[in-house]
Amino acid sequence: MKRTFLPDPNGVVWRKSSYSNQEGGDCVEVADGVTGVVPVRDSKVPGGPVVSFGDGSWTAFISGVQGGRRRR
Repeated sequence: MKRTFLPDPNGVVWRKSSYSNQEGGDCVEVADGVTGVVPVRDSKVPGGPVVSFGDGSWTAFISGVQGGRRRR
């Protein structure tokens, strides 16, 4: 696994899905504007660990979710 470090995790803009409820349920946030990677974190633990996906991997994941495809 390749380790990628954000320049300043507090300096990026995090966003939650518009489909998530506002009651603090299970949700993840993604950070916009980080070149080459898409950082993802647990919205309930903003100071916790961040998992970063390459742009291509994230795009494939989103396309799969939107298309309803799953691999087991």
